[in-house]
Amino acid sequence: MLKIVQVPHKVLNSSTIPVTKIDQKIKDLVYEMEETLIAQIDPQGVGLAAPQVGLPLSLFIMKTSPKAQTEVCINPKILQIEQKIPPKVEKEENNKLEGCLSIPHIWGPLKRPSRVLLQYQDLTGETHTKWFSGFKAIVIQHEVDHLHGILFTQRSLEQKASLYEEKNGDLEKMKY
Repeated sequence: MLKIVQVPHKVLNSSTIPVTKIDQKIKDLVYEMEETLIAQIDPQGVGLAAPQVGLPLSLFIMKTSPKAQTEVCINPKILQIEQKIPPKVEKEENNKLEGCLSIPHIWGPLKRPSRVLLQYQDLTGETHTKWFSGFKAIVIQHEVDHLHGILFTQRSLEQKASLYEEKNGDLEKMKY
């Protein structure tokens, strides 16, 4: 199983390089990433980008529920975003909290568009262009951010949202 790197590891704040050849080495990496993602239970992981396992490669996987098939996205590019962000909610605590396996015990409410058009390659090298919506669209945006060296905490701060630290099962607002 691969080790998930955590902040402040420099690979998490760097842009990735394209995967130029989908060979057995890349397939083995994806398999190991899938094993690593499935092993994340508290909290359960739903996506994992190559930088999170210390590699500056442009690829991520997502498995949005325990029974879902793992989806592999190599050299992904978000081509279009549908700006259907839900109307402003009075209390930011009511927004979906986002977290990250590379930033344990930290959570933040984030507003992200609900639909994205993604172009990516699968493990056979075939290129796909497909719309994703809802939770998958959120996961994709989070993982694509990783490929550009952007962490969800940065997005939270850009949206002037609070970050929360999990302590003994409770969330405490962080001071920064």
